[in-house]
Amino acid sequence: MVLKPQDNPPVVYPEGASIEEIEGRWWVAHTKARNEKSLAWDLVKRGTSYFLPMVEKVRAVRGRKVKSILVLFAGYLFFCGSEDERYRAMTTNRIASTIEVAEQDRLIRELSSIQAAMSGSRQLDPFPYLQAGRRCVVTSGPLKGVEGLLVRRKNVDRLVLQVHVLGQAVSTEIDAGLLEVID
Repeated sequence: MVLKPQDNPPVVYPEGASIEEIEGRWWVAHTKARNEKSLAWDLVKRGTSYFLPMVEKVRAVRGRKVKSILVLFAGYLFFCGSEDERYRAMTTNRIASTIEVAEQDRLIRELSSIQAAMSGSRQLDPFPYLQAGRRCVVTSGPLKGVEGLLVRRKNVDRLVLQVHVLGQAVSTEIDAGLLEVID
């Protein structure tokens, strides 16, 4: 079932919160197929903080434009809480497994970068995870301070934002002049 855009869960809960503001231990839920949004609604009911990055896609269906809100990392939702909250999330029967995050600070930085890119109304696209590449930081503009990898795709510079624990990444178009190499 495809939800109307207004029927989707919030990207972050509590709504309007910054990833850095949410206190507790972050976990990665590897959801059962197509259960990311349902899990998000279940977590809202339980008062458990989460981050579910989603993007709007427009496609043509039988000659008309249809807007859909798609999960950026299919099959995954990031949530924050104690071991008890992790257990309660598992009882929703929407999670196949949870991934324990050893490097909490790194995950928070990576998710914060993605949240910042999303808040700037930038188009994010799934992107193959890259091991190699030049690590850069944005020096000015709405993404100032965001770190990622610079790549060139079809003669366009893109900043790749990675989530190492998932082995996945997203990218956004950027002017390479706004970047400074940091490695």
